[in-house]
Amino acid sequence: MPFHVEGLVAIIVFYLAILLVGIWAAWKTKHSGSDGDRREAIIVGGRDIGLLVGGFTMTATWVGGGYINGTAEAVYVPGYGLAWAQAPIGYSLSLVLGGLFFAKPMRSKGYVTMLDPFQQLYGKRMGGLLFIPALMGEMFWAAAIFSALGATISVIIDIDVNVSVIVSALIAILYTLVGGLYSVAYTDVVQLFCIFMGLWISVPFAMSHPAVKNIGFTAAQEESWLGSIESLDVYSWLDNFFLLMLGGIPWQAYFQRVLSSSSAMYAQVLSFLAAFGCLVMAVPAILIGAIGASTDWNKTVYGLPDPTDRKEADMILPIVLQYLCPVYISFFGLGAVSAAVMSSADSSILSASSMFARNIYQLSFRQNASDREIVWVMRTTILVFGASATAMALLAKSVYGLWYLSSDLVYIIIFPQLLCVLFIKGTNTYGAIAGYLFGLVLRITGGEPYLYLQPLIFYPGYYADKNNIYIQRFPFKTLAMLTSFFTNIAVSYLAKYLFESGSLPPKLDFLDAVVARYSQENMDKTTLVKSDNIILNELAPVKPRHSLTLSSTFTNKDAFSDIDSSPELSNAEDNLVTNTE
Repeated sequence: MPFHVEGLVAIIVFYLAILLVGIWAAWKTKHSGSDGDRREAIIVGGRDIGLLVGGFTMTATWVGGGYINGTAEAVYVPGYGLAWAQAPIGYSLSLVLGGLFFAKPMRSKGYVTMLDPFQQLYGKRMGGLLFIPALMGEMFWAAAIFSALGATISVIIDIDVNVSVIVSALIAILYTLVGGLYSVAYTDVVQLFCIFMGLWISVPFAMSHPAVKNIGFTAAQEESWLGSIESLDVYSWLDNFFLLMLGGIPWQAYFQRVLSSSSAMYAQVLSFLAAFGCLVMAVPAILIGAIGASTDWNKTVYGLPDPTDRKEADMILPIVLQYLCPVYISFFGLGAVSAAVMSSADSSILSASSMFARNIYQLSFRQNASDREIVWVMRTTILVFGASATAMALLAKSVYGLWYLSSDLVYIIIFPQLLCVLFIKGTNTYGAIAGYLFGLVLRITGGEPYLYLQPLIFYPGYYADKNNIYIQRFPFKTLAMLTSFFTNIAVSYLAKYLFESGSLPPKLDFLDAVVARYSQENMDKTTLVKSDNIILNELAPVKPRHSLTLSSTFTNKDAFSDIDSSPELSNAEDNLVTNTE
């Protein structure tokens, strides 16, 4: 394939435009708010992201390279088809559920990252444990989409894959480094526009190619691109669907947008807008997959064997752009694909660095760190995480397998923990640790075909593939998630009963999760508010514990409007009045 100078110029122009928008957004960040708000401006955009920009950035976070390429691939691959393209519906429902049940409590309590409620209730050690699967998910996702972008660019303009990966990563890291969430959000607006225009412009040209049959006709054939779900695969299909729908909620990239909203109501509306946006943006990808399945490749320059036989089905979208569209249209479509990738990669890198700087560095090691110090820690980790994701994209041969496994851990471990911390009263650190371990063990022992990891537990319906790797048809991922959820509740209440009944002595409560529980609740609520009219030393005596070091971290007064009705605080105030009298 010849080197295309025009394509290279088009990509350079597009990348420069994105970089300029990111730098402008960084300038806007620097000149918004006081110096003391700098850290919050980088992490959550000063909590003033409006509906328009917020809707674009939340949609662009999900509509990434994996979303676009993966949807087209699922529709194209024989034996799968549209029936197995679960991401559009799954992620859209995920955003709807997030808006209905999770956005309001998270935003109204003034958290800064997704891990804040875990550290508030379970302590900094449990927050550190939950940081591991969250970090793995963000990092491997960024690496996977950098890898996909490199392959896509190399297909269309025939430049070295490594060069395209490194340049793309540098652009995304640079504007994320200087501007934080503002840069990510405003570049997302440009990128989402490019995705929408680039793919929709390409579709009519690809459809009108002489080698492409009418997709309405091919949809009615036996090997239809609509696909079907065999009875043996129903449970596996449901398992993957629940993973997308429920496992798509507990991601820092999502909650970063929720927490950057100007109000809890706006956070909910943003989720609903993004759900609609995900469905709309999936349509051109679905059509391109159908076009690929309806093409007689022998009548194109691509020739035979077709992409499936060449094991290039995952590249069907750039292949359609390259061989079924005019040159100038394929270059425009390439800009759309690279926009999709960058819009997700920058979000993942920023999310990982935000959680580390706040929940690991500040809350676990440097509670009194200055705002300037935290900002520099974030910038350093953006560089480190960005470089690490780029290195994995260049060197690892199973990046997608690692991302599948880490995203499973987000679904199996973090989602049930999030349910418990927000909606189940009485859970504690002992239950959280037990649920974490049970979910982890059940997932690992279920095997992972992408990593050639054989299962240790064989569930009903398993079979061996052509590589003699056993595949599970049983929905063991959802089973592991439910086991983690109920284990958390059961062990929490068991620990509470054993300590409160005297069956276990207080000295065995080494995590201070039960014996000091009630005083901890009072202390957390009063210190979180930082109200001048509440004097801590006049409240009932409390036993110090690790959560007291978090006193300066959750400080939004409007986030705790329900405190006046809190029974613990009301009792403490009544005692104060009685003692004064």
